Amino acid sequence: MAGTLFLCVFGGSYGLLAAAGVFTVLVAVGLVPRFAGRTHTGEKVVLYEEMVIFGTLFGTILSIFSRYCGVGAWLQQRFPAQETAWLRAGAVFQGGYGLFAGMFIGCLALAIAEMLDSIPIFARRISFRHGLGLAVLSMAAGKLCGSLLYFWAELHRTVQ
Repeated sequence: MAGTLFLCVFGGSYGLLAAAGVFTVLVAVGLVPRFAGRTHTGEKVVLYEEMVIFGTLFGTILSIFSRYCGVGAWLQQRFPAQETAWLRAGAVFQGGYGLFAGMFIGCLALAIAEMLDSIPIFARRISFRHGLGLAVLSMAAGKLCGSLLYFWAELHRTVQ
């Protein structure tokens, strides 16, 4: 009993520490205020920060308790006749989630690079004056092509 309690406290503490680290990076980079500034919705920055926190908590709960959060399987059991419709809806949901998650990760990586001033310093060092936007767009397109190839070739299925 004491060992289980210790593991619960230890695991919970580690989870809180990891979440605090993620939020610290987001705050240090200034990603949420940057999004609010770009979209001209600065008055809603507190709402955006709360949505980031709730989204992270929701994702954590879904990943830890995935056995009990099977909404898709539950819907499929309740409405078995529409199995292909559920598969299509799931594919659309996964595609949308992947698109937005990729945009977020890309913006986070660029915000970190910009915070460290690595892109302007690199551009000055190699005397790269024109086409910086095209270079960043090319990096994003390369990342997109690599991701599409990864999933098209089903390389994720080979990893065990």
